[in-house]
Amino acid sequence: METKEKITRRLEGIVVSDKMTKTRVVAITRMRKHPKYLKYYKQTQRLKAHDEKNEYKSGDKVVVEASRPLSKGKRWTITAKL
Repeated sequence: METKEKITRRLEGIVVSDKMTKTRVVAITRMRKHPKYLKYYKQTQRLKAHDEKNEYKSGDKVVVEASRPLSKGKRWTITAKL
């Protein structure tokens, strides 16, 4: 039998807010292509991510990983600093 590795969603982003306790707001920026005009444009998504030890500060580049729902708006956990 082979053991299957759990596939979790990972994204890179920048911490934009560290004002909450054990929670950080991470901005994920992507380049999308417009379907009609075929131009690329930036799209930014802000996620709330769990930070147990309050170690990540505003401006840090981090990796977030999907997790179970931790609160109403928090579904991500910060795993590493880049």
